Amino acid sequence: MKIANAKAQMRKGVLEYCILLVLDGEPLYATNIIQGLKEAKMIVVEGTLYPLLTRLKNAGLLAYRWEESTQGPPRKYYELTEDGRKFLGELEDSWGELVDSVRKVKRNRA
Repeated sequence: MKIANAKAQMRKGVLEYCILLVLDGEPLYATNIIQGLKEAKMIVVEGTLYPLLTRLKNAGLLAYRWEESTQGPPRKYYELTEDGRKFLGELEDSWGELVDSVRKVKRNRA
């Protein structure tokens, strides 16, 4: 197994969580979401992001609104819904548990 493939699978597994984290606090345009993920080295392209945003919206975790832009067509800004904020809190708890579990496994190895 190639390490690059394993790393890609790990990132893919936490990408939705990371999207919710990036959106926690303020509505963002998709380009800003991508920028936040790239800064964290969770490299994402628009072709990957938009299906995830749609899935999160359809699950009721995100909403969007259109805003006029001075630099072209209107922009779609995404934000967490109340259910999205609750779900993010649950994911944060789950992430903490997962990290603790991995640390325990690492400590207990021979």
